[in-house]
Amino acid sequence: MPLHLHWFLPTGGDGRTLVDRHAYAPNHVDAALRVRGVRAPDIAYLAQIAKAAEQLGFEAVLTPTGTWCEDAWLTTVALAQHTERLKFLVAFRPGVISPTLAAQMAATYQRVTRGRLLLNVVTGGDSSEQRRFGDRLGHDQRYARTDEFLSVVRGVWRGQPFDFDGAHYRVEGGLTALPPDPVPQIFFGGSSPAAGPVAARHADVYLTWGEPPAQVKEKIDWIRALAEEQGRTVRFGIRLHTISRDASAEAWATANRLLDDLDADTIAAAQAALGRSESVGQQRMLALHGGSRDELEISPNLWAGVGLVRGGAGTALVGSHAEVADRIEEYHALGIEHFVLSGYPHLEEAYWFGEGVIPDLAARGLLSGPSTRAGGGAPLMVASGR
Repeated sequence: MPLHLHWFLPTGGDGRTLVDRHAYAPNHVDAALRVRGVRAPDIAYLAQIAKAAEQLGFEAVLTPTGTWCEDAWLTTVALAQHTERLKFLVAFRPGVISPTLAAQMAATYQRVTRGRLLLNVVTGGDSSEQRRFGDRLGHDQRYARTDEFLSVVRGVWRGQPFDFDGAHYRVEGGLTALPPDPVPQIFFGGSSPAAGPVAARHADVYLTWGEPPAQVKEKIDWIRALAEEQGRTVRFGIRLHTISRDASAEAWATANRLLDDLDADTIAAAQAALGRSESVGQQRMLALHGGSRDELEISPNLWAGVGLVRGGAGTALVGSHAEVADRIEEYHALGIEHFVLSGYPHLEEAYWFGEGVIPDLAARGLLSGPSTRAGGGAPLMVASGR
């Protein structure tokens, strides 16, 4: 089973702390630059991360979606002009765009980038965020709509006029001028009973957040069984942060520094906001730490400190390069093929992981393809004494 490594593009801003970089009071970039350690998500900086990811051997980069970040489609197609092989895992919300238009956009994207698009479907677990897009459906209704949306997208990609008559979409003669080549893989996440059947019917890769291995195995078994009922096979991925260093003590010192930046009021405010989320996955993330700074290592080398103040993926692999590689190998043995990783700041952490963990994974025989070229495959230069 191949192991695929992906990195993350912080299109909401980047920095050296865990505090949300997009929550600027005046809500404009100039204000962001006055906050300590904040890096604006302009193309120049994002291109540095994309180029580093490509050089280090990551296969793709995930770009988020939401009102707090730049548009994923436009940003990544611009970054495609700065890279050669790197793929872009574009997150988007199916409820705010026509499925036929999305299918057309994906087909065009594949031609423009020569096949470098992957799709991350974000159904949405926060009604307040959805309402910013004009979407007022409830949680389970959104998954029912996503089910229809993906049925239309896949139907339109067949290259023949496609009709669909559902509760949320009615399409007559849906068509793209040319089907995408290759057809983009669809990444899909969701931990609720409403999400599972949709993943089983449509996902190529089911993506979970970084829970302890036993809980991840339960999710894999759940989705795999649902997919088998549909006569399908689904692959699996995991979304994690990383803090990898030459020695374990250095990594934990970095984690503790990130924690020291967080005061009690900041944590309380973040937990109150995250607690209102309808996302079952988000509630599972919150349950890992309970809002407390104590006992944040919830499994060997798995640290829940990120989730104290940030939504979504709330755990990080922390340790020496070998220890982080051990944990990746452990998840891989459970059936995880795709690892979507990130760290603060994203540029520096890409190098720590790419130069430290990727060679270890390659030495264990877990990698094939671009990821085996740790450091971009550049020859090692040895001083001659001259």
